Amino acid sequence: MNVLVIDTSNFPLSIAVMNEQAVVAETLINSKKNHSIQAMPAIEALLQSVDLQPKDLDRIVVAKGPGSYTGVRIGVTLAKTLAWTLDIPVVGVSSLASLTGAGRYFDGLVCPVFDARRGQVYTGLYAFKDQQLTEVKEDVNILMETWLDQLAEMNEKVLFTGKDTAVFWELIQSKLGDRAIQSVVTEQVPRASEIGLIGMSMEPGNTHDVVPNYIRLAEAEAKWLERQQGERHE
Repeated sequence: MNVLVIDTSNFPLSIAVMNEQAVVAETLINSKKNHSIQAMPAIEALLQSVDLQPKDLDRIVVAKGPGSYTGVRIGVTLAKTLAWTLDIPVVGVSSLASLTGAGRYFDGLVCPVFDARRGQVYTGLYAFKDQQLTEVKEDVNILMETWLDQLAEMNEKVLFTGKDTAVFWELIQSKLGDRAIQSVVTEQVPRASEIGLIGMSMEPGNTHDVVPNYIRLAEAEAKWLERQQGERHE
């Protein structure tokens, strides 16, 4: 099975071609570029580099969010358009899962982090069991301080992944101390191949059922933020 994987959901652009045996090719561009302009040429170049034609693809896997609203829309729209045109299945996988590979041999929990600004993050909590990624806490948009209070109550080691971890590292250490571990720089960028590995084993549904997952801030926290901002402007 030849699988094309697309992740335009955040700052980096990551594209991969893989099958059940190997990651055949992967492109990662971690610089400020317009994904709407760059994604399709990157896909075409990657396929050509491994002598594959679009007709050779059997499935498309796409990062469905959370992340940049525009980036998520670009990736999902592109993936669904290609899948519809080629008459092949498409599956959506959490964008946060692209950062979990660093925890495959970690004896603890894995916490990918995307900065959502104003003290908020897109995050979730995962663990590997028998080499399979499992969801411990579902993906959320939440105040980082609130999230860390929840993790502190679990009293377990947590591996934080993603370049945005650095934004909150002082706060993370103040809440979790030595139980908090930060991934190294090579493990802090999203990898399309990670979500491709997950998406290959998923049961595909209707193409139109694959939709962006933007994730909204919990209503109570959204109202709290509004109050805080109102007080600052008084």
